Amino acid sequence: MWIEETKNGKFKFVERYTDYMTGKTKKVSVTLDKNTAQSRKTAQKVLNEKIDQALGKTFKKEISLKDLIDEYRIDQEKTVKKATYRRNYHTCNAFMRILGENTLVDKLNAKYVRDRFLATGKEPGSLNEYLTRFKAMMRWGYRNDLVSDISFLNKLEPFKDVPHKVKIQDKYLESEELRTLLDGMADDTWRTVTKFLVMSGVRFGEFAALEKSDIDYDNNVIHITKTYDPNNNIVTTPKTICSVRDVYMQDELKAVCKQLHSQMLRRRLVYSLPDNKLFFFSPDGEHIHYYAYNKYLKENSAKLIGRTITVHALRHTHASLLLEKGIPIETISRRLGHENSKVTKEIYLHVTEKLKEKDNEKIASISII
Repeated sequence: MWIEETKNGKFKFVERYTDYMTGKTKKVSVTLDKNTAQSRKTAQKVLNEKIDQALGKTFKKEISLKDLIDEYRIDQEKTVKKATYRRNYHTCNAFMRILGENTLVDKLNAKYVRDRFLATGKEPGSLNEYLTRFKAMMRWGYRNDLVSDISFLNKLEPFKDVPHKVKIQDKYLESEELRTLLDGMADDTWRTVTKFLVMSGVRFGEFAALEKSDIDYDNNVIHITKTYDPNNNIVTTPKTICSVRDVYMQDELKAVCKQLHSQMLRRRLVYSLPDNKLFFFSPDGEHIHYYAYNKYLKENSAKLIGRTITVHALRHTHASLLLEKGIPIETISRRLGHENSKVTKEIYLHVTEKLKEKDNEKIASISII
């Protein structure tokens, strides 16, 4: 830094720096009234800040986990769906609780992260979800020059979990259980909704977003083009590109659609509601809420079949019943809107194994020679 006295008796403090993007030497300056030790100290600080600003420095050698998360959230608000932002927002809060919001990200290592995650006492499945989100955030920080080294992420292996096929073994209904559940449901409307979900295999959010125009009786298809996000009260695009699809309406599904249509006409009359573009709506004319139906389903399944199931179990049930009827896995995968048949195979492998057992029982009962 050097100092130049100006014509009006003030002092101009000047510093050179190299623009690393162009390689050219540039200058910054600040003018103060005095040339004292304190003035020089102040000038140097201002000049350093100007240089940092000119260079567009975003990397902080001592960036904390909270600093990283703040930057991450700003980016997420602009680049992801509201539902994804909301999920990641709460997950990041968990990271700050688990790892410490003032922890310096460049001091993180595999052992510290693993030990802190394990100390939460959460199930391996939950920890692995955290781990996936944590790695994604750290990689984002690295790509945006906020984290200098993420090589330790390669050492963070998934926590040992129960295999997927074992976890979902009981998360679908056998044919007899389904009949018992439907016969025992006292609410006609919820019973019809249950039939629709089992016969179509659509996700509940996709069902809640359906409009009357999406039910194409002439071509026997249901157009799935959107999903309802109850947390943010918005209709948005489906889960994946493959989720945009036409679900064929077999005769029994078509009959259920017409039944739901009639029930909604009655609902409009009972509650004096205006015409509604939604295929299914709540008594106040709004989108139906997942939690209301899920509560009803859990209570009734516990009472009628002796175990609690969730709404997603109806989607599993749809696929398992189709598999038992001999429908190819690839066909079921397309109907469900999965990205590839590998996902369907992983989820419903236990159903295939059950069919093999039945085949073996048939073969065991015959004599070939």
